[in-house]
Amino acid sequence: MLPVTKILAIVAGVFSIIELGLTAYLVSELWSSSRIEFMVFNSVWSLFVLAYVAVVPIYLTNAFMDVVAVALEVITVIFWFAGSIALAVLFRGCGGGTLCGSAKAAIVFGFLLWLLFTAMAVLDGLAWNNSRRNSISVKGPNAYPGA
Repeated sequence: MLPVTKILAIVAGVFSIIELGLTAYLVSELWSSSRIEFMVFNSVWSLFVLAYVAVVPIYLTNAFMDVVAVALEVITVIFWFAGSIALAVLFRGCGGGTLCGSAKAAIVFGFLLWLLFTAMAVLDGLAWNNSRRNSISVKGPNAYPGA
């Protein structure tokens, strides 16, 4: 994991906890909306993905795979984009008040998380591709006997 990616993961973890609080408040004050509940899911999902991406390589190195980390980050990018758009559509034309302010903040944090996970996916994908390319070039073109 690159140092920049570690910083992005820490910021994404803090933002995910903030998003979890905002969307949990919206669920408690509003009717049960699947769009808001999906954003709660996104926050919890993101914390699990961040645990795999940031903690597993340190303590369980045999259980960590770069390609799985990149795939989880790409899935998380899709989740955050879809959830943020859905929440923005739900609260379009929202008036003032605490509830509307919380909804707008949840939308903004959702899009910020989308950007953070996009940056993490791109950086980790490039690092994975470079490491894969370097491991192939170390073996050389005639790595197999009889070739």
